[in-house]
This record gives sequence, structure tokens and C-alpha cells, in this order.
Amino acid sequence: MKVTLACDHGAFELKESIKKHLEEKGIEYKDFGCYSKESVDYPKYAYAAAKPVADGEYDYGIILCTTGLGMSMAANKVNGIRAAVCTNEMLAEMTRRHNNANVICMGQAVVSQELANKLVDIFLSTEFDGGRHQRRVDLFTEIEKGNAI
Repeated sequence: MKVTLACDHGAFELKESIKKHLEEKGIEYKDFGCYSKESVDYPKYAYAAAKPVADGEYDYGIILCTTGLGMSMAANKVNGIRAAVCTNEMLAEMTRRHNNANVICMGQAVVSQELANKLVDIFLSTEFDGGRHQRRVDLFTEIEKGNAI
């Protein structure tokens, strides 16, 4: 499994904690920044981490900001990305099972480092259920193409 990782200045500490957690789990990742608490424009980092996932170079992405919301909005502009803000265990599980999400978004002001690591574990280990959910996920592609559904 290969994972992208990115944050803005509002979640630098959370990203560093997750990096350590991924290393302890032996999960390969690439850090797309940012690399300090200096103010940055988060859409650049969301795109940097989302694009390789959309292109199939990486399996999943983990992107972080103060709330997770801005990063998720930016990442979801990349065709093929299904980014979900997760704040609890049920969301981390169900967005994989039912939505086949490929990017998890979290906020440093919303989740603790301990909870974030737990949500990452759930997200990365939960399989997509497929079945009727695949039909619905396929409709995302139609929306991306601008087709009426």
C-alpha cells in the first residue's frame, strides 16, 4: 500500500504525528508538504496529494488542515478523487465501505493525534463493499463529466 500525505500550516503537527504512525505500521508514504507552520495556500497541497491518487500512482491519500473541510473541497475538484472528512470511527469505516473514498481528510482542531491515527488505521484497512454501492459510486464519474444523472 502506498499513501500520499499533505497538510497546510494548520495541521503541521498532526501530519508529523501521522507520519510517525505510518512508519511504525510499515506503510509507505510520500509527504507532499507543507513542511512548517508558515502560512500556505492549502489547495496547492490538496492537489499535490490528490493527483497521484487519482492517477493510480498511490492507493490512498491523507490530507489535513485545521478542520479538514478546505482540503476536502480542494481535493474533490480532482477527477477521480472521493475525499471525505472523517471525525469519528463510523465515518472512517463507512466512507470506505459505501463510498469507496480514496482520500481521508481530518482537522487538527477537530481530532486528537490519537484519534487521527485510529481513523487512518480504519480507513486504510476497510474494504469497499461494492454491490449496490458501486452503482452509486459510478454516478460520481457521471457528475464529474457534467452528465445529468
